[in-house]
Order: sequence, then structure tokens, then C-alpha cells
Amino acid sequence: MASLIRPLRNTLSSHCLKTLLLHQRQKPTSLFTSRNYISDMRKSAFQGNILRLLRNEIQYEQERGPPKQPITRFNSFTIDDRPGEQWTRLKRKFGEKEDITIEATMFDGSIPVSNSGKVGDDVQLHITFIVNISKGGDSNILEIMCSAWPDAIEIKKLFVRGDDRTLDLPYFGPEFKELDDELQDSLYEFLEERSINDELATFLHEYMKNKDKTEFVKWLETVKSYIEKK
Repeated sequence: MASLIRPLRNTLSSHCLKTLLLHQRQKPTSLFTSRNYISDMRKSAFQGNILRLLRNEIQYEQERGPPKQPITRFNSFTIDDRPGEQWTRLKRKFGEKEDITIEATMFDGSIPVSNSGKVGDDVQLHITFIVNISKGGDSNILEIMCSAWPDAIEIKKLFVRGDDRTLDLPYFGPEFKELDDELQDSLYEFLEERSINDELATFLHEYMKNKDKTEFVKWLETVKSYIEKK
């Protein structure tokens, strides 16, 4: 009888041991699956929160004042908005020979101003624009670097740019403020005659406010679309 019980015990012990080992092997897999599930839940919640914030921001911008369709002309200038870029191009002809191109950045700086009691009047925003004037088949271009403040333009520098690229450090002339006062006034009059004046500065600020909002909303929508992709 004892000889029959001993093999049975051995068989049961072997079966229990195999079951125990199999159960132990399955535990890490189950734990790994659980961790993955929790990680996926956290990722989904994180993405959901980002999408909620992006939608709220888009809705706020649209309700506060939706971007307007950019205009295509200002006085004698045609306007290329350059969607998705941080600058805008204006072009016109003056007289029979002159081709004028203006490259204007979006807001690229600011200066503090005394508080007038109005909200948002604590800084003056700044726009850089470059005027290029060419004459017919002449390869030389008069290039004038300017600042546009909310109600005025300011000439910073001017020089004639040619096709000669051999010079390592070409001389670009003095700072505009170092020139004779009468010469400075004459150069402002030169630009005024071509409709590059304080009125243009005011226009650029209004235009760039709208472009800034348009590009910001587009950026929000692009980020939202990317996050939504599976």
C-alpha cells in the first residue's frame, strides 16, 4: 500500500509545482499589462487636457475678435500677406522707372511708455521694414532700413547695394542720425513722395495686429490637429 501512495504523492507534488511555476510566470505579464493600461490612461488624460486647453484658447480668440481677411491693397501698394510667415511684402511702381518693394516684419520689439491710464498703453510695439528701390535695368538697389512705430516711421540706415559680392566687409555708411539734419529731412521727404510715411506706419501696425491674431489661431489649430492624430 505504501508503495502505491508514494508515487501518487510524487505525482501530486510534481503537478502542484508545475501549476505554481506557471502561475508565477503569468504574474509579471499580468503586471506589465496593468502598467501599460495605466500608462495609456494617463497619456489619454494628458492629451485630452491639452486638447481642451487648445479648444478653449481658439474659442476665446474667435469670440474676442475673429481675424479679418487680409486686405490686398493700401494706397498705391499691392500687399502679399505671406501666410504662415513672419513678414509681409508691399510693392508699387513710382514714375516710369522705379520699382519699390517693402519687406515688413511682424512685431519684433517694444519700448516702455508712460502709462496714460489706458489698458495696453504701457508699451509701444515695433515693426522693422526695409525699403528696396530699383531703377529699370540698373543692378544697384537703394536699401533703406526703417522702424515703424504706431504713428511714425524712423529711418535707421541706408546704403546702395550692388551685385558685387566679392567684398567681405562692405562699407554701409554711417548711422542715419549721424547725417546732417537737413540731409535727414530731405531723405524723409524722398520717402514721403513715395507714400512711405507715418500713415504707412499706422497702417502696418493695424495690419500686423490682424496678422498676428491670424497666425496665432492657425498655430493653435495646427497643434490641435497634430495632438488629435492617432
